[in-house]
Amino acid sequence: MLAAGLLLLSGTAFVATGASPAQALDNGVSRTPPMGWNSWNTFFCNINESLIRGMADTMVSSGMRDAGYQYVVVDDCWMNPNRDSSGNLQADPTRFPSGMKALGDYIHARGLKFGIYQAPLDKTCAQYFGSYPGATGSQGREAQDARSFAAWGVDYLKYDWCSPSGSINDQVTTFAKMRDALAATGRPILYSINSNSIHSKTGPQRNWGDVANIWRTTEDIQLVWNTDQVNDYPMGVQNIINVNVPLAGYAKPGGFNDPDMMEVGRGTLTDTEQRSHFAMWAVMAAPLIAGNDLRNMSAATQTILKNPRLIAINQDSLGLQGVQVAGDSNQRVLAKRLANGDVAVALFNQSGATRTISTTAAAIGKSGSSFSLAEAWNGGTTTTSGAISASVPAHGTVVYRVSGGQTGEPPVPTSTSLVGTQSGRCLDLPNSSTTNGTQPVIWDCNGATNQKWTVSGQTLQALGKCLDAPVGATAGAKAQIWDCNGGTNQQWTFQSNGTVRSNQSGLCLDVNNNQTANGTLTLLWTCTGAANQQWTRR
Repeated sequence: MLAAGLLLLSGTAFVATGASPAQALDNGVSRTPPMGWNSWNTFFCNINESLIRGMADTMVSSGMRDAGYQYVVVDDCWMNPNRDSSGNLQADPTRFPSGMKALGDYIHARGLKFGIYQAPLDKTCAQYFGSYPGATGSQGREAQDARSFAAWGVDYLKYDWCSPSGSINDQVTTFAKMRDALAATGRPILYSINSNSIHSKTGPQRNWGDVANIWRTTEDIQLVWNTDQVNDYPMGVQNIINVNVPLAGYAKPGGFNDPDMMEVGRGTLTDTEQRSHFAMWAVMAAPLIAGNDLRNMSAATQTILKNPRLIAINQDSLGLQGVQVAGDSNQRVLAKRLANGDVAVALFNQSGATRTISTTAAAIGKSGSSFSLAEAWNGGTTTTSGAISASVPAHGTVVYRVSGGQTGEPPVPTSTSLVGTQSGRCLDLPNSSTTNGTQPVIWDCNGATNQKWTVSGQTLQALGKCLDAPVGATAGAKAQIWDCNGGTNQQWTFQSNGTVRSNQSGLCLDVNNNQTANGTLTLLWTCTGAANQQWTRR
C-alpha cells in the first residue's frame, strides 16, 4: 500500500544492500509480471464481497481476463478486527459474510486467481493510521496465517510493512519468514512485498528477488503526473518512473520491480499521460495491476488497458525490464529485449512540449541494414535502415517493436567499487544514506551496495543517486550525491593516471588531507595525480 523516488536519467543502478537469506525464492510463479486488479486505489477500505464478486464478473465480461488479467486482489480492511479463539484470521462478518474461502471459490470459478492483503508486523496500514480497528498483522503467526491463506485458495499475497521501525536487515528477515511459511503450505502463492510503507524507502536499496516475486520500489502512487518528489509521499507517475528505471538489472522471470498499481481510468491524468503510464509500465516489466472501477470503464480506458501489443511486450517470456540506453532531463529511451529476437523501444517525453526523440538500431543492440518498426498503439508498421525516431507529445511515450537484423544485448552499465590507491579503502556512502548532499567517505571495502558505483556514460551512480560536483565548485568543495539530472556537474572522466575528474569544474575526486582512516571525507581539489586522487575500479 504505502511505499519510494530517485531521479536517475541514465543507466541501470544495481543497488542490493542488507543481509540476504540463504534461501533464494523459486516458487514457480510470476514467470512474467502478474496482471490483475486491486481494490485499494479506488475503494480504499470501502469493500465487501458483493463489490469484489462484481469486479471478478466484470473482469470476465469486459474482456480483461481474456487480455491476460488474472488476479483479483482484495486489499486492506477485509479482516475481522479480532482473530478467532484459536488465533486464526477471519473475514469481517459484515463485509464478507460468506468468508474468504467462498470468495476465493467464486473468483476461481470464473477462471481468475484470488489475491489478499496482510502485514508482517502487528498492524495493517489502515490499522496503523486508525482508519480500521484491530491489530491483526502476521507478526509471530506467519505459519498459521500462511496455512489459512492456502486453505482459502489464495494465489497472491500482498504483504505491507506499515511501520517506521526496523532496519533493512530486519525487513529482509521478517519478510523471509512469510516467504518460507508460504512455501511450507505447498500451494504456489505469488508473494508481493512492500518495504516502504510508513518507513524509509528501502525498496530500491536491494534486489529483493531472494525474498519475493514482486517488490515495491516506491512510495504509493497518486492520481497525478508529477509531484516533484524524489521518493516520498505523494508520488506521481513521472516520479515513480524516475525511481524504477534505474533498477532494471533486478528483473527476471519470477522476480520483478513493482512501481505500484496503475491509475489508468481513474480521471485527472490526460489520455496521453495514461497511455504513457501504461506503456512505461509495460516496457519496465512491471506488474499490470489495474486500480480503477472496472464496472464503468470508458472505451478509451479499455483501449489502453487491453492493448495487445504492449501486453505482449510486458508478458514476454525473457522477463527483462527495459534498460535506459539514452536520456536527459527531457527524455528517456528504453530498450527491452524480447524472446523472439525483437527489441521493444520506448521513446518517453518527460518535458512539457512536443519533441522529436531518436535512437538507432545499434544503440538498442540490433545489427543489420533493414528493420521493421511496429508502433504499439496503432499497430502500423514502417521500415528503417537503422534510424528510430518519433515526434512525441508532452508526457507521451511512443513504443516500437523492432524486428529484423541480429539482436545482441543493449549496452548495460557496469557496477564497480572505487578503491583509493593511497588508503586501499572504498568510496562509500555513509550509512547507505541517499539524502541529497551526502558526502562520500572512504571505508574498508566490504562489497555492500553503498560501495557499488554504476558507471553509465559519464555518470557515477550509487543507491540511485549521482556523484555530483556542486555547480560552480572550486578547490575544497565537497563531493556529494544528488538526484541525477543530466548536468555536466554530474559527469566524470576516468583519466589515464587513475584520477576521476569532474567535467564541469575540472577538479578531481580527492581524499581529504591525504588521510587514510575510515570515514575520511572526499572532496574536490585541483588535479595533481597524487595517490589520494587515484582510484582503481574493481
